[in-house]
Amino acid sequence: MSALAQKSALALENCDVFYGKAQALHHVSIDVGEGEVVSLIGRNGAGKSTLLKAAIGLNAIKAGRRLVGGRDVTALRAHELGRLGLAFVPENRRIFPNLTVEENLQIATVMGRKGPWSLERVYGLFPRLQERAAQGGDTLSGGEQQMLAIGRGLLTNPDVLLLDEPTEGLAPLIVDHLIEAMRMINAEGVAMLLVEQNLKVPLKLARRQFVIDNGRMVWSGTTAELQADRARIESLISV
Repeated sequence: MSALAQKSALALENCDVFYGKAQALHHVSIDVGEGEVVSLIGRNGAGKSTLLKAAIGLNAIKAGRRLVGGRDVTALRAHELGRLGLAFVPENRRIFPNLTVEENLQIATVMGRKGPWSLERVYGLFPRLQERAAQGGDTLSGGEQQMLAIGRGLLTNPDVLLLDEPTEGLAPLIVDHLIEAMRMINAEGVAMLLVEQNLKVPLKLARRQFVIDNGRMVWSGTTAELQADRARIESLISV
């Protein structure tokens, strides 16, 4: 077992992923330590969402390994990984429009993992959801839907929360609110793998950063190292 895997809550090691015959990820490695926030940055089409789906078991890994807590779980499916403590907040949020806000949240509790996150705690984190508990999921604003998607992930009581572009297209005030909420979630010991296209959110939340382009990792380092190399990183992620 590698030293990287021993220290990580979640790791991908030298992973290849294909869509049909087209290779989408090339020997990609990334790791998230227990209680750590790590960001994955890249332009549109760079492979960010593909990597998250490989991590959560929605994309098959052709070569390489997926590890959770140092255990090789490459062969496990998405629902089995959820029981091991991974939760995925997808870019499109996947809110059930015909269910109320509270029903959308309650669905997540069927996972049955024990932990500190309850409906009351999610409402405490996002009071707006409690105000709209009886409303249909399709009546919420974009920011409220993102709160609902994150809250639903938390109700599985995850060890690692994987977030795909959680602030994309949202107003600055909502983005600031979500950043503070993610800080509070992390302070409770939940690790995060945060995918973003721009640097604002990762620089405020993550300790380490990875940059992906054309399905390959092209840079990794600490947030301080990214700041020192910011001009080059911005050129790598610009459209």
